[in-house]
Amino acid sequence: MNSELLSVKLLSLDNIEEMIPLALQLGDYKEGQIRNYINEMFNYGNYVCFGLFVSNELIGLTSGWTTTRFYCGKQLEIDNVVIDAKHQSKGYGRIFESEIKEWCFERGYDTIELNSYVFNSRSHKFYFNQNYKIIGYHFQKNIK
Repeated sequence: MNSELLSVKLLSLDNIEEMIPLALQLGDYKEGQIRNYINEMFNYGNYVCFGLFVSNELIGLTSGWTTTRFYCGKQLEIDNVVIDAKHQSKGYGRIFESEIKEWCFERGYDTIELNSYVFNSRSHKFYFNQNYKIIGYHFQKNIK
């Protein structure tokens, strides 16, 4: 990776103003809601947030949660994956995923896992091309 043009860095709450516009591209969310969620996520001890920068501009964002599970060992479950719409289809997602995989490998993780919406066939194709496999269904029960 050309470190002068392209880099992956860990983000903190200091980056929240840069993160919000990207996070808003994930769906129909309100800025205040996203701001509250980002603040809350950074309070968890097993949370990490990655940023993809091109020429010092944050163009990609994903967060992850470290867990250990019987079926897979130590895992990073990535979530909230977004590449800025104006930078998509340029190979940045592949580089971003590869750098996160290397970060995990260096820290003794066994797997990387994620959820992708059923209707998001574009992301399915991307993850299949990165050697991810579908291993189950994700169920949700709303309790509010």
